[in-house]
Amino acid sequence: MKNRNIFSVSGLVIFILFSAYACKKDKTLSAEAGEIISPVTGTRTEFTLDSIFLYASQVYLWHDALPSYANFNPRLKYESISPDLVAFRQELFDISQFKLNSVTNTPYELPVNSGSAKYSYLEAGRTTTGATAGIVRSANVLLSSKLISSGALHIAYIALGSFPKLNEVQSNLDQAFSDLASGNPRYIIIDLRSNAGGYIETAEYIANLVVPGSLTGKLMYSEQFNAKMQAGQASILKNQPYLDADGKMVSYQGRKATMADVDYSEGGNTYRFNKKGNLTSIEEVYFIVSGKTASASELLISCLKPYLHVKLIGEKTYGKPVGFFGINIDQYSIYLSSFLIRNAAGWSDYFSGMTPDITVQGVANPELGNPEEPYLKAAITAINGGTKREAAIKTAAKVMSVPTSSILISNEISTDAGMRETRLKLK
Repeated sequence: MKNRNIFSVSGLVIFILFSAYACKKDKTLSAEAGEIISPVTGTRTEFTLDSIFLYASQVYLWHDALPSYANFNPRLKYESISPDLVAFRQELFDISQFKLNSVTNTPYELPVNSGSAKYSYLEAGRTTTGATAGIVRSANVLLSSKLISSGALHIAYIALGSFPKLNEVQSNLDQAFSDLASGNPRYIIIDLRSNAGGYIETAEYIANLVVPGSLTGKLMYSEQFNAKMQAGQASILKNQPYLDADGKMVSYQGRKATMADVDYSEGGNTYRFNKKGNLTSIEEVYFIVSGKTASASELLISCLKPYLHVKLIGEKTYGKPVGFFGINIDQYSIYLSSFLIRNAAGWSDYFSGMTPDITVQGVANPELGNPEEPYLKAAITAINGGTKREAAIKTAAKVMSVPTSSILISNEISTDAGMRETRLKLK
């Protein structure tokens, strides 16, 4: 197996700022060879406007829907908009609206908030190191963890507020799931109602804590880049350096590695289960979800669906089966939707969100872990009323007295900026 390097993309930008007096001639390169056609002279703002479009023309998941550079003409469209950051964000938004979902006949990136693409975004400042699926402002991974009895049934419950960096929360996760394993539960309720995502590695680790050992080696999910990326034809990425986990340049074939040297094939970006912990009794998983459940949280749900009995309780999720890696352009970082997340069944079509099996209306300031709280009560009821159960159980659910990791840190919702992938590997 190839080593999974962690990288960030900082350093080079697509353009070189030539002196306005050095060259007045537009330079055209071979489009057939995957190169770029654009002017080599201009202002700093013009070059940034060019770069946003030119990166999208090769890296964007739906690049096939974009017009040519000449027809899009970013300089003409956006140069007069001030300040520059507004112009750059407007350009990115317009790029994101070209590709239509054939089912809904609306853009895949139809904005949830007016003027902002559903997934892609641009921010001032350069991307830094870190294997993240999103920017997590809060480290509140464990909001509550306990065992619940309902008649003869033992049910594990855990509320996860975010997916912080794994090395910061692994020991807490291990302890919480070990405590849950002491009850030998067949059912687990995973509360993701306030979890907008975070680090992919943490979502993967939690999946591996839940599944039985028999799934080790089975396909978890894959990342599918566009055809140009998979064929190694995104030549523009030669302008982005490939860095290791410490943010240092990497040597590759006698030179410094660039993002063009990465393996973007689906096979090279396929991830498999590797059982963790001693919780081995889970047969059914019930997820509590809401419109805030997104990104890596949806990935956790998706990758378990082909193998376990999975039910969703609550409201429709956000709908984000795509991810990206950061690209630096001058003093900005751009995140273009770059790959599609596919589970073992090839499923990825939840752009409009995952529809709950049992709908429950949201409540303000829920008491997480309370069996009478509406979402959790609905999940427990579903477990009791499911098929292949013992006789109907009418005993009220209660928290078991066995030792558990009851960790109520905060109900604060983490801030997620999308599913970033920074564990890409060189060819």
